[in-house]
Amino acid sequence: MKQLVIFILGLLSISLLSSLINLDDTIKCSDNGCNGQYIGAEFINRSDIAHQFSNKMSAKVGDKLKELFKVGKYSKVDFDHIIMTTKGMGSGNVTYYLEIPFKRVNTKCEAYTSFDHVGGWNHKPALKSRKLQLKNVVIDHQELAISNLKTTPEGLQEYWIQWKNKVTQSMCK
Repeated sequence: MKQLVIFILGLLSISLLSSLINLDDTIKCSDNGCNGQYIGAEFINRSDIAHQFSNKMSAKVGDKLKELFKVGKYSKVDFDHIIMTTKGMGSGNVTYYLEIPFKRVNTKCEAYTSFDHVGGWNHKPALKSRKLQLKNVVIDHQELAISNLKTTPEGLQEYWIQWKNKVTQSMCK
């Protein structure tokens, strides 16, 4: 009986994790930005599954910025107009909505083509550590562009980070 319960719990965990893997399907990007939402469990086995949506969004935003760059639509994330909501956070089930808008810039070297985040689900983000992790991805003599701390009323805290990709923007030294 005990083994059956463990087996069923394992299947439920796999099911919840597989729904997270398909999160990419909920993110939609256009020339003006990306948006999407995660609806589901906040934590599975004490891992902040809902917060992983920020990783998925960051990857999609970086891909879209590179795509726009390649067709001459030089862009960057508009930090001031990012929207984050985390309805239900703290209840065990959350709807995490993210909207990451872009704004156009005039030249290749004003654009940003890589994007990431550092955040905390009810704890302060480790910004200093993330900056150290990213120090080698920045083009020489360039800096990471980092948003002000964005927070939701329920306690999600995020810094959003963008930079010029070393490969895509190698001409911007």
